[in-house]
Order: sequence, then C-alpha cells, then structure tokens
Amino acid sequence: MFFRILAIGFALLLGLDASMGANLLSTDEIIGDATERIREHRTTEVSLVLMDENGDPFPAGRPVEIEQVRHDFLFGCNLFPVGQFGNEDMNASYEKQWRDLFNFATLPFYWWEFNKDGPSKSPTIFKSRIDWCQLHGIPMKGHPLAWNYRDPPWLPKDPTEAMRLQMERIQKILKEYGDEIQYWDVVNEPTEFNREDLPEGPRTLTRAIHEMGLRIYIREAFRIANDTAPECFLVINDYVYSATYAEQVVAQLVDEGSEPLYDGIGIQAHQHTGAWEPLKIWYICEQFAHCKKPIHFTETTFVSGDRGWDLEKTIPGFNWTSTPEDEARQADEVEQFYTIAFSHPSVGSISWWDLTDQAAWMGAPGGLLREDMTPKPAYFQLHHLIKEKWWTNLKTTTEAGGVVTFRCFYGTHEIRVGQRENARVATIQVQPQQQ
Repeated sequence: MFFRILAIGFALLLGLDASMGANLLSTDEIIGDATERIREHRTTEVSLVLMDENGDPFPAGRPVEIEQVRHDFLFGCNLFPVGQFGNEDMNASYEKQWRDLFNFATLPFYWWEFNKDGPSKSPTIFKSRIDWCQLHGIPMKGHPLAWNYRDPPWLPKDPTEAMRLQMERIQKILKEYGDEIQYWDVVNEPTEFNREDLPEGPRTLTRAIHEMGLRIYIREAFRIANDTAPECFLVINDYVYSATYAEQVVAQLVDEGSEPLYDGIGIQAHQHTGAWEPLKIWYICEQFAHCKKPIHFTETTFVSGDRGWDLEKTIPGFNWTSTPEDEARQADEVEQFYTIAFSHPSVGSISWWDLTDQAAWMGAPGGLLREDMTPKPAYFQLHHLIKEKWWTNLKTTTEAGGVVTFRCFYGTHEIRVGQRENARVATIQVQPQQQ
C-alpha cells in the first residue's frame, strides 16, 4: 500500500427485517422500485481520509479514482467443463468469458463419480478445477455432499450401512477439502427425495433415508458438517421452493435450541419451461426471508430455444435449436430475474448453471455462450449488469483534510490518488454489516 486510508464513516445497510415476510409488492413495485432497492441494500456511502506516506492528508482538489475490482455479492456459475473442450482456443475462450463475468464457482462432488476409497475417478480433471480457481482467486462451492439421486455402483445394499458410509463421506470430504473450498451444498434435493423420476437402480440411499427419517437425516448430515468444518458455509439445496420445502426441510433443520444448522438456503431456478413471473420471484424471496439466512439461487437457467415441450416426457439429451428471437427473449428474462433477485436484501448469491450450450443439462440451449463459445445476447446483458450497472467506477477529488466521500457497491475497490504514473494506489474492502 502506497498511502494510508482512515475510514471515518461507513453506512452499513444490508440487514434482514423480520417483517419482510409481509412485504408483498405489486408487479409494478417489484420491477419499478428495483433500482432504488439495489441502491439501498447493495451500496453504501463511504468517507475516507487519504494520507500520504508521512501521515499527512492530501490537499483539497487532488484527483481520486475509485474502481471496483470484485463484488462482495456472489455471482456464480458451475465450472464443470473447464479445460475439457479438446481445443485450446475453446478452452481459452471459455475460461476468459467465465472470469470476465463470475466470481464464484460450483464444482462437482457427485458421489457416484468417486471410487470406493474416496478419490475421484478422474483425479487430474478434479484437481485441475480446484487449481484453476485458486490461481484466479475464485471462491468455490462443492456440490453436493449428500444426494440420493444415484447410488455409487459399489454401495452396499444394506440401508443402514449405506447411510453410515454417507455420513462418513461428509466427514472425509470436508476434512480433505474444507480448507480449500469454503462453501458446500450439504444435502441436495431432500424435500421430494423419494420422487419417481430417479434413475433406475437399487436406490439404497433412498431406502436409507426412509428408514432414518428425513428430519433426522438432514440434521445429522449438517451436524457432522458443522462439527468437521465449522468455518465453512453450509447450504441446504432444493428444486422445491414451495411451503413444503420451508416447512418439512428448512424449518426442521435446527439444533436443540432452535438455531439453524445451515448458513444458506439454496433454491434451484432452472426455468426451462418458462420464466418465473416477477411476483413469483419476489414471493420465493419473501417466503424464506424470515429465516435470517441468505438465499442462494444455486442453479439458474433460461433457455434460448423452443420451450413448447413436456418436461416429464422429454427424453434425456433432447436437442433444442437456439434461435435469434429466443436468444433475445433469454436476455430479457436474465435481466429481469437477476435484477429482482439482486434487489432483494435476503439474496446472497445467484449462480448460473451451464455457461455454454455444449453438454448443457437436458440438452437444452441453456448457456450464455453458444456451442462455439460465442456469446449470446444474454451474456452481454448480464455482463452489463454485473460489471457496469452494478459496478463502482468513478472519479472525484479530495476535500479539505484529504477527505473523499462516495457511494459504492459492496466489494473490493482500488483507490488511486494522483494521475497516471504518479498515482498512488491502495485497496479497500467495503462489506455489509453482519447481523
């Protein structure tokens, strides 16, 4: 740091209000007031005293530039295919466009992709994802520690033993990776754990949850995770966002003193069959705001192809054709969803699912990039929001006593005093007050 900063005032605005559950707005209010809500909940006024190396305040009128370098808010995306496109140009394009937009990565920890003794079946690829994130300073989330979607092929058929191994796995993974990976989806999709569309097979884990009971299962999983990695951020994650999820899972996931065992409430937002209306987005946020823990939209998708299909009857790998008209619609839907979600003070993260259409889930054109890695309009629209509209980049001058006052988004900022090669640079982090 080439000069000293004395903070003389931070207005820390981000907090969760218990009365927010009753804050049901009209569609016009949800959309029309979003900019003001973002200003209220995602920015703050900062006053600094800028001093030189000797501790003397800079004189009034000294040029100052404030430029954001990272958001405090987590704008994420899964990083599953990084380095795996078989083409150096495509790999480079994917990595650059990922870094230019996102600051938070979801990495796969599917149990059926691991060997019986623990290590991943593809150790080189597995490690390369972690190395890439560490190289670029990207915080990571492991997804997931417990999920009964598919049994590992080597799993014993006895439900009691299978559950013992499941809980042991949570502990093993967190002991091995908890220092590197801060965020974890601990239990995935528990609300309808016994649904009929699971892959064919023994379903031993499903029977194990039946025998243990859903409430005990999720509480034990989080108890082990908390005991093993108390510094990690633990998420419960589900595609169900109704009162059933709130009552049967989230409300049950508490300790003996009724304190939450989770740090974040994960809600999947795959919208293949149509974009959620503004009222629905807002209602989902309001429904979980009273929990006093941040909402993470963990898996977000809007498609740029024909949605006139039956999700339940479509076979896996069904291929949609992306069209210019649908790409334009996708961009509008992305803007609306991200704006409303970012404007709600209870939301702490929004993660896109598949950055590119290559190997996207359900074979749908759900990427922000086409298969050839060229950006769709939705990519440019989201980049405009995250890195321009919701990004601090301003010029001002010092007042008397070296004081500079400005409003900025929460995050990391570079402060430059002076001009060109003579500028002095320092970095500050502006964070919301923790409740």
